[in-house]
Amino acid sequence: MLVCALAATAAEAKEGPYRVHQHLTARQPDAGCDCGGTELCTHLPLVIIDTGGEEIPGIPLGEDGVPLGQNDTKYEYTDVSLAEDGSKTISCQVTVIDNTERNNHPSDGATVESAAQIRIRGNTSRMFDKKGYLLRTTKDDGITNRDVEMLGMDAHHEWALHGPYLDKTLIRNYMWYNIAGEIMDYAPNARFCEVIINGEYQGLYLMVETITSGEGARLDLTEPESDYQTEISYVVRLDRGSSTEIKNIETFTQYALRNLQIIDIVYPGLGNLTRERVEWIEQDLSDFEKSLYSYDYNTEPYAWWNDADVDSFAEYFIINEFTCNYDVGARSTYLYKDIRGKYKMCIWDMNSCCNNFHDSQIMPQHFQMQNITWFYMMMKDENFVERIIERYWELRETFLSEEYLSQYIDQTIEYLGPAIGRNFEVWGYSFEEYRPLAPDSRNPDDYADAVDQLKDFCRDRGYWMDENIDTLLQFCHPSKNKRFNH
Repeated sequence: MLVCALAATAAEAKEGPYRVHQHLTARQPDAGCDCGGTELCTHLPLVIIDTGGEEIPGIPLGEDGVPLGQNDTKYEYTDVSLAEDGSKTISCQVTVIDNTERNNHPSDGATVESAAQIRIRGNTSRMFDKKGYLLRTTKDDGITNRDVEMLGMDAHHEWALHGPYLDKTLIRNYMWYNIAGEIMDYAPNARFCEVIINGEYQGLYLMVETITSGEGARLDLTEPESDYQTEISYVVRLDRGSSTEIKNIETFTQYALRNLQIIDIVYPGLGNLTRERVEWIEQDLSDFEKSLYSYDYNTEPYAWWNDADVDSFAEYFIINEFTCNYDVGARSTYLYKDIRGKYKMCIWDMNSCCNNFHDSQIMPQHFQMQNITWFYMMMKDENFVERIIERYWELRETFLSEEYLSQYIDQTIEYLGPAIGRNFEVWGYSFEEYRPLAPDSRNPDDYADAVDQLKDFCRDRGYWMDENIDTLLQFCHPSKNKRFNH
């Protein structure tokens, strides 16, 4: 009955394209199973990875070459690229067991079986005891990409396995990817699963689409009409950059404004990334940034909205501001453009949102997105700020309402059921031994405490934004943005 109630709420709130919410549609924990209980029995899909005992690469090293762990506070980040030739990864076999008529067991027949390449993924999360992984499914040669449907998601060859660890609720990424997917044109699809690596149970994971393009899947960007076409669709990211030098570009905001973040090209991949295409992407993005930071940024025919989707940027602003996800602008910030369209944003990595940021406490009573690259200038535009305010109130009646968010949290947790306990049988020590949030009182003492903190933040944040959303108009007021006579 509770599942049906949330399904009805979601249907009433529906705005965007149809999106699968696993906790509403998949096999439930009370569905029952006729097995004898002699092995792992779960209603969640099982992902079994076999590397033949070889260690998965990607653990960060200190200056002395010693692997760093979860309590190391600083390290020199070096990207470990998932190269198309399989370098810096190792080969493995991936087996997915996802039954519909009964629970899943390690001895069941495979729903999906594929050769793959694997490495540890993430930035700070690479130091966690519970690792995240990047998978590239391949043909048996271990090199050629093989697109597979993964846990009901559209076929592709690249997948992220997120192991929630810093987020003690286990649900932040799942929750906000799905809610963002209802609001925006696209957000990564995600499915919970339980993972076994080389015979050892690893706990609860989230299988996630990476932000890239694919035929009929993900961003579904327009493909080049020929190998010689220079002007193409692309995805870029503000983060620490790529170890593959050709992917890193320098745009206007970096050399003119001394923006310290590195922009790298996420799509197209190396196999389709010529020097001419890199130079065109670099120039195309710089041209947009120059228009945005120009005197005529909001004057036709030069206005920034001619090149950027206003609603995409407004919705991205609202989602990240509502959750206080202030990694954006420095880390995990994705911008994409179809060659026949405008710039749009895509969310990624909500692991630290809702006051789960490890460096410092983030109170729900303030705004910060107006200081972030690109948005700094957009917020000077009164029409854009008014669109944010208008869209915010629309969403507070649907996907950002207190009732919807509280139900979403409760029903996701109910869906996970016994998988939560199994996960913390392995990683439960983290409540005592891994307490990175400062001050220490922010660290939850148990699972119920973690869930209460998430609910309290969403409630308090919504109340405060309701009272203060109109104050965003100060950033576009003439008194703040001095106008000069010519």
